[in-house]
Amino acid sequence: MTFEIAIWTLLHVLVFVYWLGGDLGAFYTSRFLTAPNISPEKRLMAAKIVNDVDMAPRTALILALPTGYMLAVSSGWLAAPIWTAWLGIIAGVAWLAIAWHLHLSHGNAPKLLVRIDLVIRWALCSALIFSGLAGLAGMLGMPQFIAIKLILLAAAILMGLLIRVVLKPLGTALGNLSGPSSDKAERDVAAVLTKAKPLVMAIWFFIILAAFTGLLKPTFF
Repeated sequence: MTFEIAIWTLLHVLVFVYWLGGDLGAFYTSRFLTAPNISPEKRLMAAKIVNDVDMAPRTALILALPTGYMLAVSSGWLAAPIWTAWLGIIAGVAWLAIAWHLHLSHGNAPKLLVRIDLVIRWALCSALIFSGLAGLAGMLGMPQFIAIKLILLAAAILMGLLIRVVLKPLGTALGNLSGPSSDKAERDVAAVLTKAKPLVMAIWFFIILAAFTGLLKPTFF
């Protein structure tokens, strides 16, 4: 293994570590949104912590493909020019900048950026599924383990998109925690988190399976 491949391998592993670890941290902290005998102020603080911690898996999701593609090209698993891998890194950093701008804007970012981020996610999800299936069918030249990982990454992105839909009512419910309808707001928060829970666990399943597939890569050549 060359120094370059070792670096990209390390970065790709760190993507997995921060994705799963950040998701677990956000998931654990979200329990304080519905825990009994906690003031509305503390619940709102917990919501802010969840949102901030969740940027670790969001960042990891964005960097998963460019680091993986660079590793695949550098290792010779994909017969593609190295400049395409660097182009992927640049595109990933640009998308990451958009995601962090949306996060730091606290909902005040231009709607165009929100739409661009969503378009990227849906387009990438579709492209990964198509590429993965084409790879498994032999229509694209790639090892089967890479094709499988592409499909699993697409599944994780799709779960993230579904979580966004499920969590839409959460902001309104959190805003009502300190109002006259606080009891109903607490029930609404709990209901939203209950719906999101299986989707979060599905993401854990997909990324763990993707990591395991990467470890079994010789089997799929």
